[in-house]
Amino acid sequence: MAFVLDASIAACWAFQDEHHPHADLAFTRIRTEEAFVPSLWWFEIRNILVVNERRKRITEPGTSRFLRDLSRLRIRVDRSPDEAGVLRLARTHRLSVYDASYLELALREAIPLATLDADLAAAARAERAHLF
Repeated sequence: MAFVLDASIAACWAFQDEHHPHADLAFTRIRTEEAFVPSLWWFEIRNILVVNERRKRITEPGTSRFLRDLSRLRIRVDRSPDEAGVLRLARTHRLSVYDASYLELALREAIPLATLDADLAAAARAERAHLF
């Protein structure tokens, strides 16, 4: 079954010192299943990597390798969010619009959301969305 992949999960894959069972499960599942991401995911992932280059947690070549490896995974970028739905979720659950876009996508596609963000997970539970 497809799922929505939050940047917090993918970030675990980039750094050797970060491990989480949900991230491990998502990595296993993405080998055979498709992951959906909102279009902002592209920017979030790259920002995470650049910030961590500055912190010396990853090198520029490491970033390049990680992005190459990500490009080989079955990740579908969604470019058609339901604007009213995103805003409703952000307002109702006091989420950033960015986080609300992941939840809106999971609800719209009726697929599980893989996230390590506690506030986003709580909002997903309140909306009766499926979580990883």
